[in-house]
Amino acid sequence: MVQCLKCGLLRSDPVADGETLARLYSKSTLDYSDEIPNLRLTYGRFLSRLLNHVSKPAALLEIGCGNGFALEEALLRGFSKVRGVEPSRTAVAAAPAAIGSGIVCDIMRPGLFGEGEFDAICMFQVLDHIPQPGPVIAECYRVLKPGGAMLCINHNSEALSARILGESSPIIDIEHAYLYSPDTMSRLFLEHGFRILAGGSMLNTISIAHLIHLLPLPRGLKAWFLQGALAGTLRRWRVRLPLGNLFQIAQRP
Repeated sequence: MVQCLKCGLLRSDPVADGETLARLYSKSTLDYSDEIPNLRLTYGRFLSRLLNHVSKPAALLEIGCGNGFALEEALLRGFSKVRGVEPSRTAVAAAPAAIGSGIVCDIMRPGLFGEGEFDAICMFQVLDHIPQPGPVIAECYRVLKPGGAMLCINHNSEALSARILGESSPIIDIEHAYLYSPDTMSRLFLEHGFRILAGGSMLNTISIAHLIHLLPLPRGLKAWFLQGALAGTLRRWRVRLPLGNLFQIAQRP
């Protein structure tokens, strides 16, 4: 990763082109399926916050929706209609029929949805994968109704864990085109006409097993925890911790 001295944004160097990334993501698999119940708890809390900022009944679009688990949670939290965009064919195929019928197997791009079609948009751990975020944010602005709001959750490049671990941090990943701080993410949205409603650091619900998976521990020690008889217990135990993520809710005026 290299840092832009002018704006403070961290970027991958070089960045893979969008066509190559789209092709790779279309072949990706659900390698986080064991952690979905905990992700639903984390994302669900913020979906409820998002819903408080929009008019009802509210239609929601999720960009990078995987198998639609957050869309299911959104319906339970009070959204009236949900749609999704997801490039992974495997993930879309794994979605429940009622949810999968509303998922477009593609990347977010102009022409998929109509202007002002949605009251709310969410992206969970997606923004930092996008090699050209500006056009995507502009398209989100277009498909939101005036007064609509957008929620983003992604890695925080200024989190304590990121500063301590440095290049050993799990957020330093070939798939991440950019890493954002609260300031650089706000500036991105402000430059595309949004106003910021809320944002900052956050707590994640996570299993002890997934926490061990993320830590920079020796492989042998990780294997001992995650492949032995203890693994099932560690997947059931969950905690709520600051894992170095940030959230932002922005509104189209």
